Amino acid sequence: MTLWRKSPDLTLLIALWLLLAIGIVLLLPQMLASWSITSILQFATLLSLVALGQSLVVMTGGGGIDLSVGGNVSLSAVIGMLALDQGINPAWLPLICLLTGTLAGAINGWLIARLRLWPLIVTLGSFYLFSGLALALTGGAAIAGVPTALTQWGRGAQFFIPLPFLTCVIPAFLIAWLILSKSAWGKWIYACGFNEHATRLVGIPVDRLRLLAYCLSGLLAGCAGFVSLTWLGSARPEIGVNLELESLTAALLGGVAIFGGRGSVVGVLAAALMLVTIKTCMLQLGLNSVWQLGVVGMLLIIVLMAQRLFIYRR
Repeated sequence: MTLWRKSPDLTLLIALWLLLAIGIVLLLPQMLASWSITSILQFATLLSLVALGQSLVVMTGGGGIDLSVGGNVSLSAVIGMLALDQGINPAWLPLICLLTGTLAGAINGWLIARLRLWPLIVTLGSFYLFSGLALALTGGAAIAGVPTALTQWGRGAQFFIPLPFLTCVIPAFLIAWLILSKSAWGKWIYACGFNEHATRLVGIPVDRLRLLAYCLSGLLAGCAGFVSLTWLGSARPEIGVNLELESLTAALLGGVAIFGGRGSVVGVLAAALMLVTIKTCMLQLGLNSVWQLGVVGMLLIIVLMAQRLFIYRR
């Protein structure tokens, strides 16, 4: 009961993992095979990256949210593939995707931090902008032609752990954990979300922090776009569909407070893995993908209710 009152979202996450583990053992023991774990981690790579970026944005407070992450992933992948078609050296592909994502995130950050526009409206608008550009540039069709050397990395695995998860997700979360727990920037991020007025009074650059958070969210979305290219072998304009909902759910379920100032990237990674595992279980049970999306939405509502009732009422 004490854990529930102190951290209802974390308690909910632990309870869901326990229920999920019991369900897998009883109903889907084949999911404990190494190939199944590899598949789950492969699918979780994109969500984990964008969920980390989403978490950093929400942590800084000010109603921060990034609904554009899905569109950013799609646009970054498409821009990278179009650059390849124009004869750019494939070695530049990661940088092109990262720069595209970062620039898209910087646009959001500038509009929100400098012009004081509402994050929800800005990022919803930019989601449609980025998604629309991705569709317009491709005509709605996938663009194939990713070099074999890159797809070998994107589909490869080491000790049943996919290489993109091993070389992108784990380092990104480790760096984020070190920054948030060991650096002054991390303390500033938490302070900014916890009490913005007091943070400004002591001279902490709140606007720069928020601009940086949106840039990092864009950077991680660009990284996810690059991973999608190497995994699927093509740029798909719809690859980022529903990532905004899933990343926000992973962030909040992982312990990030909706109004900022609190959160753990370790919990976010655990929540992202759990969401992908739930969707995989439902797929194995033959349930329609519409139900998968409904479950994610339901979890988002439940964790918001838990935070509202047991954290912000105190």
